[in-house]
Amino acid sequence: MPKSAPEDRETEGPLDESEANPVRPYVDLGGIKILPREGLHLRLEIEEGSKRVVAIGLDFAGSTLQVQPFAAPRSSGLWHEIRDQIADQIGKQGGTTTPREGPFGPELVAEIPVAAGQEAGGVTRLARFIGVDGPRWFLRGVIAGEGAIDPEAAAQIEDLFRSIVVVRGSSPMPPRDLIPLRMPATPAGATEPTAV
Repeated sequence: MPKSAPEDRETEGPLDESEANPVRPYVDLGGIKILPREGLHLRLEIEEGSKRVVAIGLDFAGSTLQVQPFAAPRSSGLWHEIRDQIADQIGKQGGTTTPREGPFGPELVAEIPVAAGQEAGGVTRLARFIGVDGPRWFLRGVIAGEGAIDPEAAAQIEDLFRSIVVVRGSSPMPPRDLIPLRMPATPAGATEPTAV
């Protein structure tokens, strides 16, 4: 499968660690680094049983962006294949997905049913699934909230996604494995990030 990424990825992001400016004050989360910005809240999504961090949740400008970095082959991309799987999965949950061309290339706009249980109100929430294939990694994002609906909010959250740096590391990993994420090491006096 060919790689899927914006033409200007190497300069505008999401960046590979080798492309990032080493002096910028990134928050180090293992597999990804994030540039702190005013009004940005970071959440670590922890898997119950294993207690490992499986995703990073970013709350910003009325939107949420959930990101996950995966190992990928050097020459081929994962996003085209993964998009189909996401569409299948959402279809099984009774939702719908619409493919469209976005600022990062192909993306999926999904209407996902919200499990209300009691009343069948047909409540759905909108989410945008975005993905970028980098050198030996794939970064997946899910945008919900304002950024899934409002173009102005979308531009802010897209900018945030572009500012992410992926740290693939040199250890061999099978494609599609989640690149390990971890709690940021907080400098003295900094506030601890809260886990969900």
